[in-house]
Amino acid sequence: MRTRRYTLFAIFMLVFQLGLYSAAHGADKLPTQLSDQEFWKLSGELSEPDGTFRSDNLLSNESYFQYVIPQLNEVAKSGQVYMGVGPEQNFTYISALKPKMVFILDIRRGNLDLQLMYKALFEMSKDRAEFVSRLFARKQPAGISSNSTLEEIFNAVSNAATSDEIYAENLNAIKDHLMKKHGFPLSENDIGGIEWVYGNFQRFGTHINYGSSGRGGFGNGVTYADLMLATDAQGVSRSYLANEENFNVLKSLHMKNLIVPVVGNFAGSKAIRSVGTYVRERDGMVAAFYLSNVEQYLRQDGIWDDFCRNVASLPLDASSTFIRSERGARFGLGSGLNSDLGNMSSEVKTCAPEK
Repeated sequence: MRTRRYTLFAIFMLVFQLGLYSAAHGADKLPTQLSDQEFWKLSGELSEPDGTFRSDNLLSNESYFQYVIPQLNEVAKSGQVYMGVGPEQNFTYISALKPKMVFILDIRRGNLDLQLMYKALFEMSKDRAEFVSRLFARKQPAGISSNSTLEEIFNAVSNAATSDEIYAENLNAIKDHLMKKHGFPLSENDIGGIEWVYGNFQRFGTHINYGSSGRGGFGNGVTYADLMLATDAQGVSRSYLANEENFNVLKSLHMKNLIVPVVGNFAGSKAIRSVGTYVRERDGMVAAFYLSNVEQYLRQDGIWDDFCRNVASLPLDASSTFIRSERGARFGLGSGLNSDLGNMSSEVKTCAPEK
């Protein structure tokens, strides 16, 4: 009898613990993989019409973007949902947080085209050496591999040959990967957008900077190589290309179709709220939202309150964290844009009521 009571008690405790685990890990209802059709449909359904910004933002100009990562890893949770704006900065924060699912939002459809280019390159490249060579339409130099340091890779690729033939071969591989392998019905505008983006990466190579495209951008001359070879305040290299582990976080998410590009205005009526609905219906939580310095423009246009209400509609907890770039922020060396963190739940409590 005692043995039976002990067995029943053990079973009860196991069921109880499993119930606690299930409650604490509700994000497990988020997809572990999306089909190609689900990915394309979700991106479209969450998106708003194409908008405009003063520059193309093919890459960032935030020199100190890694400084915030040690603190970010202390306050934000891994294995949940990451949201962000813009180009490659997101990849470094994603590799640090290792989320289960990612939504990259931008007012410009051109950023969606950029993200699709990256998606193809991540999936086609076996390691960082191949990825960096493909990204800048260079013939992969001999002697670099997965065992090479990031500095060795960028030095080699910076000096590698390119040509119209290499560009055309890689561009066709990107388009075939997206349209034939995945079956994405890219429009002529999207195809043209990918061609234009990739043409800039080939033209300027690893020295491409924020203002290289000439479309309204200006920058501080920081190149792609500079950004990738930068470190945090302690000299630790944390970029998404710092090592194969970081690179493979991105590659794995892309292979599973779990980095979803979305077209949307931060202050718009649909994109952020639709992402929130999707995540909440699957018991997910937004762990972090990278904003760059978009809030500066939202305030200038008098629409920051609309953005704030949108964020308030997201599924958040006490650890959900804004990542932002601002002049005079805490993480950096004081010049230019520095990084900072903010608690999402507490900040959006001040939102004006719905009208």
